[in-house]
Amino acid sequence: MPNIDKLILKMKRQPNGIKFFEIAKVLEYNGYKMKKIKGTSHRNFINEQGDVITIKEDNPLKAVYVKDELKRIGKYNFI
Repeated sequence: MPNIDKLILKMKRQPNGIKFFEIAKVLEYNGYKMKKIKGTSHRNFINEQGDVITIKEDNPLKAVYVKDELKRIGKYNFI
């Protein structure tokens, strides 16, 4: 199983324990690029369709950020 699939599975099983670099890796794999930094704590990711995701750079991230990303990349069916 590739690393991205393992990260997505981890995000589904325990959305409260995900680190910023893990969510950034999954977003970049799914076509999002980090475009803008808002202050010192928020990062903007954008894809080719113009969908923008703003994520607070916390470790661990709140589950709401993780669930939102899973919805946007079409992987929301939780285990």
